[in-house]
Amino acid sequence: MIRTFLVCMSLAAISSSGFAAAPENLPELSSYKGEIRRGTDGKLEVETTKASAQSGATLPSDPATMVVGPQEKITTITEAAKRARDGDIIEIRPGEYRGQPAIWTQNKLVIRGSGVRPVMIADGKDAEGKAIWVVRGGNVRIENIEFRGARVASGNGAGIRFERGHLTIHRCAFFDNEMGILTANFPEMTLEVSDSEFAAAPHNAGDLHHLLYVGAIGRFELSGSRFEQAYLGHLVKSRARENHVRYNLLVDGPDGRASYELEFPNGGVAYVVGNVIGQSAGTDNPVLVSYGAEGTRWPENAIFLAHNTLLNDFHAGTFLKVWNEKFPAGIETWVINNLTVGYGDLFPPVQGRFEGNKSVLRRDLLDYGGLSLRLNSGSPLRGSVRIPGHAGGVNLLPDAEFIFPLGKRPIHLGNSLAPGAFQ
Repeated sequence: MIRTFLVCMSLAAISSSGFAAAPENLPELSSYKGEIRRGTDGKLEVETTKASAQSGATLPSDPATMVVGPQEKITTITEAAKRARDGDIIEIRPGEYRGQPAIWTQNKLVIRGSGVRPVMIADGKDAEGKAIWVVRGGNVRIENIEFRGARVASGNGAGIRFERGHLTIHRCAFFDNEMGILTANFPEMTLEVSDSEFAAAPHNAGDLHHLLYVGAIGRFELSGSRFEQAYLGHLVKSRARENHVRYNLLVDGPDGRASYELEFPNGGVAYVVGNVIGQSAGTDNPVLVSYGAEGTRWPENAIFLAHNTLLNDFHAGTFLKVWNEKFPAGIETWVINNLTVGYGDLFPPVQGRFEGNKSVLRRDLLDYGGLSLRLNSGSPLRGSVRIPGHAGGVNLLPDAEFIFPLGKRPIHLGNSLAPGAFQ
């Protein structure tokens, strides 16, 4: 179907048709008026261009909104992805969307669920053998959408495969996928994830299904999100050059069998601040946080672990494992004001800072969201630590905390600073 027609008019055409020529004192008319194309509602519309705007025409100021749903003109996600244009807003009505894979290549796109979170269910289908959704637009934001059941032949079926640009995920959910989110490996890429849920990895013997797997991209940010019930794979694995992991609940739970809860296999710079990170009794790896297990990739390598609450339900463990021997230039490691609960070791780093780290028994903590997390008001650990300072221009003092069951809230610190993720 032809979608675009040029709308043209010239003074020469008017003159040749027998009409009187325009008076000489009028400005010459532009020969190009714009384009006619079919809109998301099926109707023809005229889209003006920069050229017509310079001649005095008014450009549309608001992005086009495409509504998708069983009762709408566009009923499937697959069709919406094919018809979307740069700058569009895709609004998805509540409901289950089964077997509707999509490839999003548009730039400056917003895709959001309206009302009750719509659910994308793979139902045996996928986009390009990769995921329920493949995203490789320039700048894409996805809000309030759930992804379930991704399976592909390679065993890496993702709720979202992110391949290019800048992707922002907010208030989304990823359950029962071989990978929740899986990214490509380009250093110009950025992934931001906030206030989202990742859980229920498939139980396939021998396969490593990570709830969130970030490749060798430039920047990764994770905040206000919750992870649980992994199986053999990790809760979060990131190969990014720069990582900001703040105010999350990474606790595998009693039914989880995660390996690492948080891993940076190739180093990079990692700011890990204000998180709750918890290992289950059924873990297959006694290390909670691992840094550098696969050797160096980036020129700058450092980890700053500050004000985290680290829980271990396993009979032994290591709260932080840094693989110094694989980094000839060394790893700058700051371990400051963390609170450990349960069995395990928190070793001083080879180079860096190690201060303000405290241990506590579960009976000395208050319940929050079904977990023993908060120091009671009379705890002697309150006021026992100092302000951690800045590293690389980044403040290691938390200005927010995770709020159960999802999200984060700002906090205002007084004079009595406590170790751990909660003040």
